[in-house]
Amino acid sequence: MLDTTQIIIENQNHLNADDQARISHSNANQHLDWLESEAIFILREVATEFKNPVLLFSGGKDSAVLLHLAYKAFHPEKIGFVLLHIDTGHNYGEVIEYRDRIAERYDSMLHVRSVEDSIRRGTVRLRDPLESRNAHQSVTLLEAIEELAFDVCLGGARRDEEKARAKERIFSLRDEFGQWDPKNQRPELWMLFNTRIRPGEHMRVFPLSNWTELDIWQYIEREGIELPPIYFAHDRTVVRRGDLLAPVTEITPPKPGETTETVRCRFRTVGDISCTAPVESTAVTIDEIIAEIRSCKITERGATRLDDRASEAAMEQRKKEGYF
Repeated sequence: MLDTTQIIIENQNHLNADDQARISHSNANQHLDWLESEAIFILREVATEFKNPVLLFSGGKDSAVLLHLAYKAFHPEKIGFVLLHIDTGHNYGEVIEYRDRIAERYDSMLHVRSVEDSIRRGTVRLRDPLESRNAHQSVTLLEAIEELAFDVCLGGARRDEEKARAKERIFSLRDEFGQWDPKNQRPELWMLFNTRIRPGEHMRVFPLSNWTELDIWQYIEREGIELPPIYFAHDRTVVRRGDLLAPVTEITPPKPGETTETVRCRFRTVGDISCTAPVESTAVTIDEIIAEIRSCKITERGATRLDDRASEAAMEQRKKEGYF
């Protein structure tokens, strides 16, 4: 005798392509509804349990989704969090323009703190003017948290991005030095979160922890979320460094012996120019990007982040020091 699941599968095999597509679309929407509901629950939990929360908003796709979810969580009231961006001074202009415009659209207060200010204070010291400032963001972030007295920071990190992020809980405790101890994490059974912190400590919270890159793009499509044009295929001058493309800019000039070329590409993730590489692509629509992601076998950070190539534990070490 066939069980119910087998009967459903056999019946679906006799459906035409349009009917199968409708069933697939319905299943995808149910999955996105579950992820949305979980994230909204977490956002409301943060608003209830903490005194001075902040949402980290860089203008990247994940923080754009997180901001949209915050809007849905508190509508028709204003979003329950102010926004914070740690600006390295080496960000893509398209992303900064988008960041400012979207913060204004959502009527949210945006705090911007710059690594340049930390350099002037002497709390960040560069070995070379053109070195990557990505890791140095940790110092500026911790200074901003202390200055503005934030007790919790909401971020758009996801577990599928990188193995160090896969280790981290949704509610991640940071000690009085802003550091993360992967061996000192609290259980989160049945979506019950321990939000207690001592003076000087703060919490990092990641409502998108259980989302994948594909989930993000399917949700962006469903919700009609605007993104910076840098995420879609365009022509850009690059050099090839191993299996990565490095953008050619004033901050990242070609090295001796490198040959520049113009490549049709897009960015899967957006960060500091010095460490974020584009990928070859012809995808100019969200549907095309989704199809591209479905066939890709390399995570977005694995395909685009120059700084993660430093060592196997590069990300984990940065996170222990206070990184996002």
